[in-house]
Amino acid sequence: MLSYHSGRLHETAGTMTAPIVASGGDTRRQKTEFNKLRKRLRRETGKAIADFNMIESGDRVMVCVSGGKDSYTMLDLLMQLRVSAPVDFELIAVNLDQKQPGFPEHVLPEYLEQLDIPFYILERDTYSVVKSVIPEGKTTCGLCSRLRRGTLYGFAEQIGATKIALGHHRDDIVETLFLNMFFGGKLKAMPPKLLSDDGQNVVIRPLAYCKEEDISRYAQAQAFPIIPCNLCGSQENLQRANVKQMLRDWERQYPGRTETIFRSISNVSPSQLADSNLFNFSDLTSKNDVNSELPEIRMVNL
Repeated sequence: MLSYHSGRLHETAGTMTAPIVASGGDTRRQKTEFNKLRKRLRRETGKAIADFNMIESGDRVMVCVSGGKDSYTMLDLLMQLRVSAPVDFELIAVNLDQKQPGFPEHVLPEYLEQLDIPFYILERDTYSVVKSVIPEGKTTCGLCSRLRRGTLYGFAEQIGATKIALGHHRDDIVETLFLNMFFGGKLKAMPPKLLSDDGQNVVIRPLAYCKEEDISRYAQAQAFPIIPCNLCGSQENLQRANVKQMLRDWERQYPGRTETIFRSISNVSPSQLADSNLFNFSDLTSKNDVNSELPEIRMVNL
């Protein structure tokens, strides 16, 4: 059964809902560093939105907020960008309470009530469903995410959302690329914008150009009320954890490698791969004419 609660803030100004510096002295240097970080994240988010035409005039964007650093940062940046955007669009924050043990139900409503946007807290006990299907000790993340996605997609249609915003960032996209290569035999990542399988929902990832490290620093500086992602007791997908560690090791040894890999996703040469669905190898022919007689070849000493 799905139920929900909704709310809206009284008219208040501003999108900054947390202190600029989470801890330590309120120094000029810290403020300067934070402002640079915020500008970089806003610039990268705005560029991703523009490059992929993620948000258009009149859009109603359903922003999925899990309580993690990524979704908090995404919502905060979208609220800032909405003020200066050349088009008008709506933001609606949505959280899905999956009834995991120990989930702090008060945290997100208290936070969202401070913001000048409508929000919904959906309640659906997917936790019990997952536990009844997945054997003890096995990772539940796959089924849990599918149930969560289905619920959110359905609710987006109910509220007339034209876009669904998810908080995946650059590092998530690169990790997914390697996961599909290593374990699925596919050259496939996580697109910044996609149409759902049922054709009913457009999903956008405004943080596609943002580094996880920058998001972590921003979330810490903003003192977002982070909700742990492992309340269900399930361990992080081991394969993804291994790929994440591999990329971290590479980045330490070869700074900038993750960004280079990410750029390759948008610089694809189908003729240099081996997928005949992307490139017509069958019809490749030479422009040279075939003569009936072989030309006489003379040996020349150079």
